Amino acid sequence: MAEQVLYTAGLGKYRVDLMVSITGDGLVAHLYGGDKPHVGAVAISLTRPSISDNTKVSCNTSVIPLLGHKDDEVAKPIAEKIALAFGKPVVVVAGIHVDNAGPEEIKKIMENCNYVAQIFILERLLRPI
Repeated sequence: MAEQVLYTAGLGKYRVDLMVSITGDGLVAHLYGGDKPHVGAVAISLTRPSISDNTKVSCNTSVIPLLGHKDDEVAKPIAEKIALAFGKPVVVVAGIHVDNAGPEEIKKIMENCNYVAQIFILERLLRPI
């Protein structure tokens, strides 16, 4: 059975939740928040040797945004960040919506997304998957 963990950052419409299901072969993360949590994009990231430097690791990432959604802008970097940390396939389903969000609000939401991902990574690196 997959283990599930939940991390939260921010308050009110800037709150984001990251729920990660940890399986033996990979991770599935749900990243939701704002006024209307939803499914807005899906990203899958797989690690591979870097093309430009075979001593480094990079990712191949495929993203499918729903029409009219921009959640791919958070799904892709979070999927890659988690995949690079653990060397396992990662799927991120993201849906964060704040009505009429301006640049500063989007920045705050992105900071919260990066924060929950980083906390998950740091905690799990102390307890390997």
